[in-house]
Amino acid sequence: MPQNKFQKLMFALITVIITVHAYVFFSLYVINGNTLMSINGETSVIGAINKQGGVMMFGQMLPIWAIILVEFCLAYSLEIFVGQTLSFKFASKVFDIKTTHPVLFETAIICATVGIMCPAMSFIAAFLYYPYYMGFNIFTLLANWLKLICFNFPFAFFTQLFFIQPLVRTIFKMIFIRNHNGKNILKNEEKLVSTK
Repeated sequence: MPQNKFQKLMFALITVIITVHAYVFFSLYVINGNTLMSINGETSVIGAINKQGGVMMFGQMLPIWAIILVEFCLAYSLEIFVGQTLSFKFASKVFDIKTTHPVLFETAIICATVGIMCPAMSFIAAFLYYPYYMGFNIFTLLANWLKLICFNFPFAFFTQLFFIQPLVRTIFKMIFIRNHNGKNILKNEEKLVSTK
């Protein structure tokens, strides 16, 4: 769908904005919500986070907005410099772009992106959320990384494939493709696929 560098940057921006918020919610509410509430004696996750003074990152408590900002900057940089390029190359190795239906090729790109970004961002998160106050141990870091991959990969795969990417593509079309009928949109997507 993106046809030039600016559109690729905007597509990545929309994707990362939605994805980072989804993962922060998933991490704080779904994975750690009950623990946070029981430790702090609160009945809501937000109340528990506020009571403890934020979320532990870099060995200190930071507010949620700071967590989102740090993760956004790291995820956007990783997506632009690594994710977009490698996912297209990996999908192109498996499928011929000229003969593969665009939906199948886009699905291959999404799957490749999840396969790249999930382990990479989980590794970064293992560093960011490491309990440094207990001292540093490489085996603990690796165990935390593997645990994060196990939690995040299924969530990443299904949300990207069935929710986030369809939403991003819809938003992208609303912003960048105006006053075109269905045939022109299809032609633009076919041009994009043939130029990659």
